[in-house]
Amino acid sequence: MAMQKIGDHTTSATNANTEQLKDDLRHLSQTVEDLIHASAEDSRDSMKEARARAQTRLEATRARLSEQGDRIAASARQSADCADRYVHDNPWTSIGIGAAAGVVFGILLGRR
Repeated sequence: MAMQKIGDHTTSATNANTEQLKDDLRHLSQTVEDLIHASAEDSRDSMKEARARAQTRLEATRARLSEQGDRIAASARQSADCADRYVHDNPWTSIGIGAAAGVVFGILLGRR
């Protein structure tokens, strides 16, 4: 049961983070488009303003991407630790699962 709750929480958090990242990338692309349009106008003030907005958005997006990467790495470490604990707590079950998976893969590969 605990694994299910952790998985559900992780899935909802991942979905929220994905939506936030999509939103950040939309904002960044809009700011870059504004920068392109401002450069076409060749107005010094509008270029400076657009460049500053683009720089701010880029830094914010990079920070969020970095945070997302850190969360994914932490989640992977947590999953690996959980699997390691399970294998240490249930060695014979783990050996049986590994053997069964090997047999299934062997049968599937033997059909070629």
